[in-house]
Amino acid sequence: MNKIHKTVIIEGDVKIGVNNEILPYSVLIGPLVIGDNNWIGPHVVIGTPGEDTKDPRHDSADKLIVIGNRNIFREHVAIQKPCYEELTIIGDDCFFMHGSHIPHDARVSNQVTLAPNVVVGGISKLLVGANIGMGAALHQHSVIGHYSIVATNAAAIKNVRPFSRYIPGKAISVNTYAINKYGFAEFEKEISDYVLNNISPKSKIISSIIEEFNLLHNESNRGLY
Repeated sequence: MNKIHKTVIIEGDVKIGVNNEILPYSVLIGPLVIGDNNWIGPHVVIGTPGEDTKDPRHDSADKLIVIGNRNIFREHVAIQKPCYEELTIIGDDCFFMHGSHIPHDARVSNQVTLAPNVVVGGISKLLVGANIGMGAALHQHSVIGHYSIVATNAAAIKNVRPFSRYIPGKAISVNTYAINKYGFAEFEKEISDYVLNNISPKSKIISSIIEEFNLLHNESNRGLY
């Protein structure tokens, strides 16, 4: 059973799973699919048209957003419909802090964190465990690698490789916090060799992560930090 405040506005084809809580004055516009056990705070807006300067008044009536399970959306989060691709999609166990922005055509994987007031450019891909610091901005078509972090107030105009830390004005470094948090401590040396020296990892689990990132990175036609 869901707990939905009486002031919440639900418009169009909106499918909501079970055990979700939606707080006052939030707006959900379909087509929209929401999974289970999500917490949607006050004044969250999900389903407005993507902000596209090429066609700012485009028809988004049939554009789909899909949201997974166990996500937290704090107050004033905005999630926009796709413009160019099939959908805007959010995975499971993500944490979107207040005022963060999920743009048109975004693909957000599991366990992603957006700190307050993060702005993500359209058609970006945030991979598993990515962490975007307070007030950071990501360029369109960005690919933010698995278990990486983008620093507070950073403007990232290139892609960020897995397990790395992007801090403007400093050399790329290893995100040891994520390595330990997500259970990759036994692979720390080969991860460090990859991040710092671009040496290909030998273990299957780390190699598969790098392969997924490389595929999306090459498709993006963006540079790499």
